[in-house]
Order: sequence, then structure tokens, then C-alpha cells
Amino acid sequence: MKILVVDDEKDVQVLFEQRFRKDIREKRFEFVFAFSGEEALDYLNQNQQEAVLILSDINMPGMSGLELLGKIKQKYLKPPPVVMMITAYRDDENYNMAKKLGADDFLTKPLDFNLLKEKLNHRT
Repeated sequence: MKILVVDDEKDVQVLFEQRFRKDIREKRFEFVFAFSGEEALDYLNQNQQEAVLILSDINMPGMSGLELLGKIKQKYLKPPPVVMMITAYRDDENYNMAKKLGADDFLTKPLDFNLLKEKLNHRT
């Protein structure tokens, strides 16, 4: 399963590569990283929407994760990618807006990688 991780924090790449080392080595998951909403859209446009699951931070400079979510859900209909939103804030406003825009799931920072792995395993 190819997973696009969108977060303006560049150290997230090292964190995911460490936490999913075995899964990556066994080719269960392949991660691609974008460090802005704009970069994520560029990736999706250039790669024929090959990412089947997108993990996106909500709070990013430039295009927010919620704006990115809206664009993804409008443009990429077949097959629709699964989009999980990630935020450091546990507020109802972001949660409700993410659900309204079509988010498939909602995770909070710091990420519980065991929970994330469990959710990803249910999607494979």
C-alpha cells in the first residue's frame, strides 16, 4: 500500500521510516512524503493518484490540511483515496470540518503508531 504523508515538519519522514522499518522492508507499506499541501497535490497530479491512503497534518503554512482535503475529495473520485487527518489540537471545530470535507479518519499528535498500524492493517 502506498501512503502519502503530508506534514510541514520534515522530521516526520525519519519518524515514519523508523516506526515502519519492518513494514517498509517487507514491502507492506511504501511511504512518500510531501512537506506542504501544494507539494502533495503536485505529487498526486504527477503520479496518477497512486497513493491509496493519505495522512495529512491539518495545520500547515500555505495550504492547510483542510484545504488539501477539500481539493482531494473534489478531484480524485475514482478510486477515492482514504484520507486521515492528523492534528495536535483536539478541538471539535477541526474535527467537524474534516468530517464535513470527507475525512475518513482523524488522528491526534503525538501519533500513537500502534493505533495507526492497526488502522492501516485493517485497510490492507
